[in-house]
Amino acid sequence: METTADESTDRVENGTAAGAPGSFKAGMLRGLLRRCPACGGRTLFSGYLAVHQSCSACGLETGSFRADDAPPYFTIFAVGHVVIPGMLALERGVHPPYWLQLALWVPATIALTLLLLPRIKGAVIGAQWALRIRG
Repeated sequence: METTADESTDRVENGTAAGAPGSFKAGMLRGLLRRCPACGGRTLFSGYLAVHQSCSACGLETGSFRADDAPPYFTIFAVGHVVIPGMLALERGVHPPYWLQLALWVPATIALTLLLLPRIKGAVIGAQWALRIRG
């Protein structure tokens, strides 16, 4: 079935361009890469966590997706599952002094959190796009 230019324009305006909603894996992967979940353009974030109101490439209204508390929750979950086993393994195997544990794991926790938070927020927005969930 062939689509006309008018139908393509209508699809873009309705936010169903390039990988229509329902493409869960593609939406989450594009969001994880901090790109528009619909077209993959580099326009999802205008800052560290601030989302552009719309994609400059396909016109998807990305500002209408509300990630709210999910990204911090998933970030804490992921970072905790990396840091805590590492901390416990180091303690059990080497038993370093507490200052060394602090010097190692506090910066690791902060770095992992800052690295993962925008990517997880992008993945949540990608999942919301795929499932047609709007704020």
